[in-house]
Amino acid sequence: MPSPEQTPPQSSLPEALSRFGEDVLAGAAARACDISAAVGGSPSTPSAPAAPPVPVPGASALDVPAARIPATGGALERILRGPSGIGTADLRLRLRDEEPSRLCEGLPTAPQGMPIPGLYHHQVPDPDPARVEEVSRRIKAWALDEVSLYPDDWEEEFDGFSVGSYMVGCHPDAPTIDHLMIATRLMVAENAVDDCYCEDHGGSPVGLGERLLLAHTALDPLHTTQEYQPDWATSLHADAPRRAYRSAMEYFVQASSASQADRFRHDMARLHMGYLAEAAWAQLDRVPEVWEYLAMRQFNNFRPCPTITDTVGGYELPADLHAQPAMQRVIALAGNATTIVNDLYSYTKELDAPGTHLNLPVVVAEREDLSDRDAYLKSVEVHNDLMHDFETEAAALAADYPLPSVQRFLRGVAAWVDGNHHWHQSNTYRYSLPDFW
Repeated sequence: MPSPEQTPPQSSLPEALSRFGEDVLAGAAARACDISAAVGGSPSTPSAPAAPPVPVPGASALDVPAARIPATGGALERILRGPSGIGTADLRLRLRDEEPSRLCEGLPTAPQGMPIPGLYHHQVPDPDPARVEEVSRRIKAWALDEVSLYPDDWEEEFDGFSVGSYMVGCHPDAPTIDHLMIATRLMVAENAVDDCYCEDHGGSPVGLGERLLLAHTALDPLHTTQEYQPDWATSLHADAPRRAYRSAMEYFVQASSASQADRFRHDMARLHMGYLAEAAWAQLDRVPEVWEYLAMRQFNNFRPCPTITDTVGGYELPADLHAQPAMQRVIALAGNATTIVNDLYSYTKELDAPGTHLNLPVVVAEREDLSDRDAYLKSVEVHNDLMHDFETEAAALAADYPLPSVQRFLRGVAAWVDGNHHWHQSNTYRYSLPDFW
């Protein structure tokens, strides 16, 4: 199968720094005791070359390289402000007390859809149409020609998902179209598993664990005896979800480091565990407590998408930086907030579908004895609290560790959060709002 001939992106930090020694952390924390020091002064961060974009043969004029990320002192303000280039005008960290309306002055208004009233979000520019068109063309060719993902009567639904617009909007610092395709294939593959195994295209809670386990081996390969290896390899082509997982992961590991690939596998295992919890409630016909539902949503959520923002950006957040508890909290809060966005925008879509679909408003209404409207509005408040916590924690982490890869990774996660909302708001093919206002 064709694949992009990419070399794995290298860490933007020297080996000594990527080991994240305690002396480096202590120095970084001392230089940035608050966010104003991080953006206003000239801290003397260790010098390190910026990672160049991953070379891709045959890059087109659409492949505009992202701005290089300087690694020393006075450039830190520019790092936090964000790169320049296509779609990057709003790609920066924000403080909790900044008003979204002020931040959005001069930005274009989305041509379709309206945001949920009262939902805390940041308006962002529409994704670059040339990139959207090219990603959409390539992902459809991949879906049809490489993995035979869907039958002819699913074509309208595939097009209506607008995955090209989604991924271009979520990854504005991707250096090339090939980098964007890394995320786009994985997004489509994850949705194929969700639709075909769990949801509305033949999915069922019965036997879900077996299906997910076998599909997971397309991401995390089976290491078995020579006798049984061929049977497993054949199984990876048995259905559309496994074909999509296998192919998307092959592209991903060519562009990622071993650490980034292992991180993604871990996050996908989290996702599958969340699927299983929701399936168990369906089989038991049980509506969980609100806190139990939110626990499930911390696993069955978008986390695998923003956590690969460095791979898609052509650089690497070193494993020990990624594993820091503060970084893990920021990533978890981002995943939780973006997933509640999905609950809120898909609310009417799920009510119209057969059967009972759990989402936060449904669970709050049942467990807290609220009307549908009041439960929905309370769910908006839950989202807003998560968003405020995400932004507060991200700003504190950026101040504590003013290192180029940390700054860029946090900026990328924030961009994913904003792009995810923009896609949900503007995708009127899939979503419409309830009449609660």
